[in-house]
Amino acid sequence: MDLQDLLSLARNAANRAYAPYSKFRVGAAVLAGDHVFVGTNVENASYGLSLCAERSALSAWIAAGGEQATGPVTAVAVACVDAPAQGGVAGAMPCGACRQWLVELAPDALLIVPGMETPMAVRDLLPLAFGLERER
Repeated sequence: MDLQDLLSLARNAANRAYAPYSKFRVGAAVLAGDHVFVGTNVENASYGLSLCAERSALSAWIAAGGEQATGPVTAVAVACVDAPAQGGVAGAMPCGACRQWLVELAPDALLIVPGMETPMAVRDLLPLAFGLERER
């Protein structure tokens, strides 16, 4: 799948977000093998119960069998349709919690965000991340 197509799926998911409090709609699309898993942010009046798009998409991948069923995550696209451009990026970067999830579940994936000239390695999102020691 083309990375721009993956980003388009993330944008489409963002348009379906439930974000009545922040008005900050985010979508994510996770590519694993030939499968794409999308997620969107879902807010709650009790803010701590809200779910980010990246974690929603990764949860869908895990629920479908994760790496055993589809192979590892190779790319993650994140799009926020309401974020102002910052530092040349036309959207929002993953929050700290999502960075931890991404580094643990998709460390070898590429991250695509609108406005980024080239994808970046997920593992570069969170240097010295807390997590399992894995053989590579």
